[in-house]
Order: sequence, then structure tokens, then C-alpha cells
Amino acid sequence: MTGTPGTPAAGPLGLDPALLAILACPDTHHSPLTVDEEAGELLCTTCDRAFPVRDGIPVLLLDEARHRGGGAGG
Repeated sequence: MTGTPGTPAAGPLGLDPALLAILACPDTHHSPLTVDEEAGELLCTTCDRAFPVRDGIPVLLLDEARHRGGGAGG
């Protein structure tokens, strides 16, 4: 399917690289997101949230995000 005119090339996690360039955290700071391909998530380095990507669709809902790494478990 490569070489089809008008079809964007799939980037990390199956997302269009142009889309990745404009995606931002939905929290009030709207920081750019980075990709964690191994975990299948988009990461915000400002608020330390990880947003899942399901079937090539980023789920940018604060209620769906998980906080990475920090804090005492619970």
C-alpha cells in the first residue's frame, strides 16, 4: 500500500506524523506530546500523564490518562 498518492505514511503507533506534530496535552498547559512506542502511549512531560493510543487513535481524555512514575503507590 505504499506509494499511494494522497495517503499519509504511518508514523509511530500508526499515527500520521503531521498529526503527531500538532497533538498537545488536553490539560490547560497544552504541552506537546512525545511518543512511547513500547508502551503504546503519548506522553506529556509537563504533567507526567500518559495517554493511550488505541487502534491508531490517540485517546486524549484526562480521565483516560494515567500518571507515570511518580508518587507513593495506592
